[in-house]
Amino acid sequence: QVQLEESGGGLVQAGESLRLSCVASGSVVSINKWAWWRQAPGKERDLIASITNGADQNYADSVNGRFTISTDNAKNAVYLQMNNLKPEDTAVYYCVSRGYSDFGNFAKWGQGTQVTVSA
Repeated sequence: QVQLEESGGGLVQAGESLRLSCVASGSVVSINKWAWWRQAPGKERDLIASITNGADQNYADSVNGRFTISTDNAKNAVYLQMNNLKPEDTAVYYCVSRGYSDFGNFAKWGQGTQVTVSA
């Protein structure tokens, strides 16, 4: 089985930065796609960033130019560098991983990490 562990959330002021991390462990063979989603209170969960095969990046308009997704294949990890944070970035952030394990294809969600941005 594959498990995802997220870290790096917290409380910051507007304009500051945070870096989220997500590491996959267990029977991972390879990961071909990572994504970050977020869910603000009372709102739907939204896709904000993704990276495919370690290169093809896509961002939601709301974070484009402020957030950067990156991976470390040796560590089976994905990161989300968040700069110039705004109060509207307050949400629970989830990482998602798709790839191959010893037991076949997998798609896994992390448990979520809270990011709170004060004005």
